[in-house]
Amino acid sequence: MPLVHPSDPDRRGRPDVSVNPLFTREPTRIPRDRLPADELDPDTAYQVVHDELMLDGNARLNLATFVTTWMEPAATRLMSEAFDKNMIDKDEYPRTAELEQRCVRMLADLWHAADPDTTTGCSTTGSSEACMLAGLALKRRWQHRRRAAGLPTDRPNLVMGVDVQVCWEKFANYWEVEARLVPMSGDQFHLTAEQAAAHCDENTIGVVAILGSTFDGGYEPVAEICAALDRLADERGWDIPVHVDGASGAMVAPFCDPDLVWDFQLPRVASINTSGHKYGLVYPGVGWVVWRDADALPADLVFKVNYLGGEMPTFALNFSRPGAQVIAQYYNFLRLGVDGYRRVQLYCREVATALAARIAGLGPFRLLTDGSELPVFAFTLTQAEHNYTVFDVSAALRERGWLVPAYTFPADRQDLAVLRVVVRNGFTHDLADLLVEALTQALTQLDAQPGPQRGPETAAFSHGAAAKPLEPRE
Repeated sequence: MPLVHPSDPDRRGRPDVSVNPLFTREPTRIPRDRLPADELDPDTAYQVVHDELMLDGNARLNLATFVTTWMEPAATRLMSEAFDKNMIDKDEYPRTAELEQRCVRMLADLWHAADPDTTTGCSTTGSSEACMLAGLALKRRWQHRRRAAGLPTDRPNLVMGVDVQVCWEKFANYWEVEARLVPMSGDQFHLTAEQAAAHCDENTIGVVAILGSTFDGGYEPVAEICAALDRLADERGWDIPVHVDGASGAMVAPFCDPDLVWDFQLPRVASINTSGHKYGLVYPGVGWVVWRDADALPADLVFKVNYLGGEMPTFALNFSRPGAQVIAQYYNFLRLGVDGYRRVQLYCREVATALAARIAGLGPFRLLTDGSELPVFAFTLTQAEHNYTVFDVSAALRERGWLVPAYTFPADRQDLAVLRVVVRNGFTHDLADLLVEALTQALTQLDAQPGPQRGPETAAFSHGAAAKPLEPRE
């Protein structure tokens, strides 16, 4: 049975697309799910696709996504000039390859690598690929240590909070690593240092610490987790590295929280990833992964690509992929610099914290976070509200053009249903005013309901299903 996106409408009885007769003198019906027998005029084909895309939501009013929805015209122009460049063709596009390596060195310096000029890293299609590469390096590094000691390598595990993005569960599934997911408890929504250490054993390939949870925008305590693992190494001899999933926070914390220690300043941090297409401010999709030194990335995972008379190390899952996003990332780094990124991210945080406070002041809502870490906050209904659910609120806002996701938390807080707002570059105080106005109008409508109309089954947003968390090992 073919896979169909759950949002696709039921099209039985309507197998064709109807074309406005003003666009063409040709037949005005074309097949929807089959190749047409004949060609279409390019303008007609464009108009058909353009008109259908009008039914998508307005990307600028999409407060569900972390992904960049606006770039400067100059960046867009650069990208359009590079749409035909394939990143993997290093020999044919050596300058694009050089820009990629410059970005890696810039990120290594930003994240306090000891020697940014020799640090290994690469661009990826997004943080999902970056996490897969980082996880593979953790597993291979652990395998080498175990084999050298004459120990078995058949039971690797990875410790992480249940709030991880689903790409980590995919990694564990695809590469046969036991995912030790630490559940939420009460008002504790993140992995703690004590929980991380309690779930480790001699087969733990690493611990994933999240700098900016997609569930509520909060940072996990990377330094505390590293300290707990230091103690574990002293007590049990288990040298367990940490990977920081900084999909969002690794491009926020360096500028907004310069005194926060979370990166390669901590010797136990082996690798860091981020999404250039999130708070790196680039259109999708581009991610980055950087390792602290050569020892953190086993050499047998790295391929050597010969170009321009020399060899370039490469480590990636994908082969052909666009170079335009890498070029756009380099443009942003040149265009904004440290001061520019600081201004953009601090403004996003300012909008987020102010908006969170205003939403809390409306009365029906209770904040879980306030946007003071990632410019992202989650909020739920107070116990006094019985006429509607957060899913009703999300639907009412959607009717007004705003996309604000409602979803339930994972184990063991599936009882908690929340709304979440992601403030990105381009979301201003003026737009926040309009959102509060729409929310106020929606609440008036919802107050008149006799009771809730929607539940979790109507959620249009999901972080991915989490596996059953495991109990700590003795």
